[in-house]
Amino acid sequence: MLTLTVGRNGEDYYTIQEAIEAVPYNEKAEIIISEGLYREKLFSDKKELCIRGMGKVTISYSDRAKEIMPDGLKRGTFRSYTAFFSGERLKMENIRIENTAGLGKDVGQALALYLDVDYAELEDVELYGHQDTLFLAPLPEKEREKRGFYGPRCFAKRKLNKVLYQGGEITGGVDFIFGGADALFKDVKIISNEPGYVAAPSGHKQDIGFVFKDCAFINGGVEKESVYLMRPWRAEGKSAFINCTYSDHINPKGFIAWTGLEDEEDKASFAVDTDLFGDKHRITKEKAEELLKRF
Repeated sequence: MLTLTVGRNGEDYYTIQEAIEAVPYNEKAEIIISEGLYREKLFSDKKELCIRGMGKVTISYSDRAKEIMPDGLKRGTFRSYTAFFSGERLKMENIRIENTAGLGKDVGQALALYLDVDYAELEDVELYGHQDTLFLAPLPEKEREKRGFYGPRCFAKRKLNKVLYQGGEITGGVDFIFGGADALFKDVKIISNEPGYVAAPSGHKQDIGFVFKDCAFINGGVEKESVYLMRPWRAEGKSAFINCTYSDHINPKGFIAWTGLEDEEDKASFAVDTDLFGDKHRITKEKAEELLKRF
């Protein structure tokens, strides 16, 4: 396996992007990043890659959807990422990735991490943003607005990806964990820093969707009951919440339909193992265990 180091004290490379570009696509590689703040916008397309931080490693950028590009058009959601990863396998440990563009109402969508990897495993990773912090590909089949998906892999054939996210934290406001992947979040701190919606899944009925296990949903300074756990980005989006804890910012309804698509509400799946959000969405312990086994 190829091993490369990044840092400011004589390591192999000074920037993370340089190290990524040095890796041949088919070579299994590990990139070890020394402690520091790296103001970079990353793009990675490698078959099998491990990214590991040593000490406090922060990757920071501030692109935003509402920014006007040289062609006179907006940057858009999917070109606003701080870090983009594709390929077959990705392992990421002890890294903070942030998009510091600001509030969604001011700057629009601003991704911290865009994952389009067949299988990604993240451990003790911190993500920070506001609107659309974490995108888990695939994209839906159809746009709702022209050029709405413009960005990496927007014309690629859709494929179902799988993600395991353990420990760490994810901070955001509006639809800040979204996309069509099957994803399991275990022991993750989910922090809301503005009113909005946590999960906005866009997968299909036969998929697993997003599963949150032993996660803590934390009030990061927003009003009581101002955040919903889920609203489906596409009609059949699915999310399940198992053995989680909820601060007072979570609305007791838990689920809300996408604005203007209230007639599709029954196509989505919102499942919880507590009566906090009403019996309609309650799943049994047995069904919750069966769901987890699919990962």
